[in-house]
Amino acid sequence: MSDLVIREVTPAIITFSKPFARYYLIPVGGRSTAVRLGNGDVWILASTPLTPETKEALNKLGPVKYIVAGDLVHHLFLAEYKAEYPEAKVIGMKALEAKKKDAVKFDGLYGKDVPDTTYGFEPEITAVYFSGFANKDIAFFHRPSKTLIVADLIFNLPATEQYSRTNAWVYGSFLQPHGKAHKYLVWNLGADKDAMKRDAQAVAEFDFERIIMCHGDVIESGGNAAWREAYKWYLEAKL
Repeated sequence: MSDLVIREVTPAIITFSKPFARYYLIPVGGRSTAVRLGNGDVWILASTPLTPETKEALNKLGPVKYIVAGDLVHHLFLAEYKAEYPEAKVIGMKALEAKKKDAVKFDGLYGKDVPDTTYGFEPEITAVYFSGFANKDIAFFHRPSKTLIVADLIFNLPATEQYSRTNAWVYGSFLQPHGKAHKYLVWNLGADKDAMKRDAQAVAEFDFERIIMCHGDVIESGGNAAWREAYKWYLEAKL
């Protein structure tokens, strides 16, 4: 049996969740998230392999037109998605261009393109590029469903859904948005504290209820409050 969990979060959002252990030790899980836009096109944060089951679900959802990297470490499968969906635009961030130069050509790069550049999925999906974060993450806000989609900006462990088709023991409840460990994590990964405060505040101003992250269980409600708690040290800091 496949360990991939495909779930319809809303009629327009599908997640693809599977086991993944950071450093082969910490079971953080992995997740891709696909969104069908109002015009029928599909946008996907591609962080898991393009398996036959994934391909089947995506093809039912609609034509894939945007393949997105969530940050500098969620890029391993961009080329295989692009090969399957050659008409799709690949969107990443500046530092990925050199890293992936022999694998994939980008159609858009946050941090390199002129600020306020749009790629076609706006304003339905609004992006905030965290230039001050170590992994150069991007937060994506899907307005119609009030959903925030991120890679490493928020963790919500243990990753029970992502390991639900295994017999593995999952742990990690210390790394949740309301915990002190999470505050330490995002604070220490903030290389530019002023930029982090600015971008964390920009996200906090979005009206979202749900957070879909790459690592851990989806937060189905109270997402904005969870974000504000996780980034409290930035939001309340006098820098």
